[in-house]
Amino acid sequence: MAASKPIPNQPQANPNSTPYQTILQIESATLFIKFVGMNKITLTADGSNTLFNEDIGEHYHSKHGALQESKHVFIAAGLQYATEQFPEEAISILEVGFGTGLNFLMTVAYCDYHEVKLRYTGLEAFPLRSEDLESTGYDQYVVPKIWNGLTLNYGKAMQQAVEILPGQQLKIVHTYLHRFQTTEQFHLIYYDAFSVQHQPEMWTDEIIAHVCQFLRPGGIFVTYAITGKLKRALKDIGFTIEKLPGAAGKREMLRATKSI
Repeated sequence: MAASKPIPNQPQANPNSTPYQTILQIESATLFIKFVGMNKITLTADGSNTLFNEDIGEHYHSKHGALQESKHVFIAAGLQYATEQFPEEAISILEVGFGTGLNFLMTVAYCDYHEVKLRYTGLEAFPLRSEDLESTGYDQYVVPKIWNGLTLNYGKAMQQAVEILPGQQLKIVHTYLHRFQTTEQFHLIYYDAFSVQHQPEMWTDEIIAHVCQFLRPGGIFVTYAITGKLKRALKDIGFTIEKLPGAAGKREMLRATKSI
């Protein structure tokens, strides 16, 4: 996948840097260290780990099960559905909130098994250090080639699109959502921001309209959350709304399709 256009005035990373050094070059060292220092490993109900961010006051994934939430919301309701709608095409995904990389790992596992080509762009304002990402224990849920593909290319993926496996590409864009711009039109958006209670700025009508402009006609928006305000915001910009059964601990979730 061709790299997205760089954000104006965004510092460029040194290709010889470690992932940790790369992040420090792109963003303020003080801000980054404060953020990652607030993350603590937490065991969830399905036996998988997540991180708890004390600064935000929320887990990266559901405490009812990080792994099952990823598979239910983003893989079954998102990726599997998208591949059925666009069966002859390589799937392009924009994830808002790359975080621990769990959704990406599950996506590559699915695409590699089903021989689906993937172009994946993850947005992350505050990337984890590589050692924090590796501490999650998610290596037990994917084959070694997928885990190694992510961990060995994590820093490089913040500089350019990289091929994790043949036909499986990743680019991590280190920016705030409202600053993100690209000419690419995605098949699918994983909207995995922190909740509206903890990050209300990520759920405004304006920011939802901003991110949805990057979906192609017929493209799919999927998220663990469902509120009346979110449904109205998506309907106002021409989306068809579906209420689906939620992951464990949530009654419902949302999937929306952009008008053709």
